[in-house]
Amino acid sequence: MTDKQIIAARIALELNDGDLVNLGIGIPTLVANYVPADKTVTFQAENGIIGLGGLVEDETEIVNAGGMGASILEGGSFIDSATSFAFIRGGHIDVTVLGALEVDQEGSLASWIIPGKKVPGMGGAMDLVTGAKKVIIATKHTNRGIPKILKKCRLPLTAAHQVNLIVTEMAVMEVSKAGLELLEVHPNYSIEDVIKATEAELIINKVLPMKGLSDEN
Repeated sequence: MTDKQIIAARIALELNDGDLVNLGIGIPTLVANYVPADKTVTFQAENGIIGLGGLVEDETEIVNAGGMGASILEGGSFIDSATSFAFIRGGHIDVTVLGALEVDQEGSLASWIIPGKKVPGMGGAMDLVTGAKKVIIATKHTNRGIPKILKKCRLPLTAAHQVNLIVTEMAVMEVSKAGLELLEVHPNYSIEDVIKATEAELIINKVLPMKGLSDEN
């Protein structure tokens, strides 16, 4: 499995039967491919789809919020943007999975702009992080060796104190009132490796091997 696949597969285990889930662009779009067969999870795309399926390589007129070719499951539907964001802003999304430029130990997220650089814009992230019941961040642990999980975000915030769980290719971390707790570590890394790659202060109690990994790792 690639790093992105590891992240997506682990996050899929966080989804519960019956959840309505929004997937952001990038790594989060892969999560739909790893939902266990015994779970019924409905995916929502803010561009107007309820019942989004996995990604497809063949040419299709159906695209997710990131413009990638996607499928729609039997019983799925297309809705207008106003209705789509009514789901989001009305608190009807159980889980949103988003990428990050930075995320910190207080649960704050920076995901939409790097000052002075051309970026695609904020999209629906600001609505999602405040409207969803649970916010999971799917991100590489570092950006070319520079930590992305910080004591405090330096880039402009998408939202403050809204993140619940952070999943990287190295570890799973939970944001709590006490701080950022290290829950799981990928078998290819040690706790010390994770600490070195993380600027944030980690609470370390009982740390388990990362779940959701195949025999390919």
